[in-house]
Amino acid sequence: MRAMKTLIVLRHAKAEHIPGVLDFERGLTNRGQRNAREAGVLIGPLKPDLILSSASKRTKETAELLGLAAPLELDRDIYEAYADELLVLLRQVGPDVGTLVLVGHNPSVHELVIGLAGDQVDTFPPGAFAVIELPGPWSEIDSGTGTLVDSHRP
Repeated sequence: MRAMKTLIVLRHAKAEHIPGVLDFERGLTNRGQRNAREAGVLIGPLKPDLILSSASKRTKETAELLGLAAPLELDRDIYEAYADELLVLLRQVGPDVGTLVLVGHNPSVHELVIGLAGDQVDTFPPGAFAVIELPGPWSEIDSGTGTLVDSHRP
């Protein structure tokens, strides 16, 4: 029997909108910081092995505020990736990773959740996450192969 993999797809928490600040450099609001910590409390029991995050300021802050023991890897390509590009990235995750947290941006993270597990998650606001079980190795994940087991909206 092949080991199940668990993917936690997290949209960055609520970000500031400050005139003149580049989108990539936007940080989290106070509420966003609180929501990221709350998400970490909920995700913690799943014992992630790795956090893969966009390199933008708000996604990096969200990933760090989760307070998880897992190593954090930043990938600039996640910032403007489409859902199908995120799938390609996920297929490259090492076989030793059982549970992965992917921290990214809408609309791609919501489209990824819908593509993997169907449209049970109708909205994906900042700080929302979905927990998806996958039947085989990362290298074989594809549209429709996941099962949504949990989701959370702040």
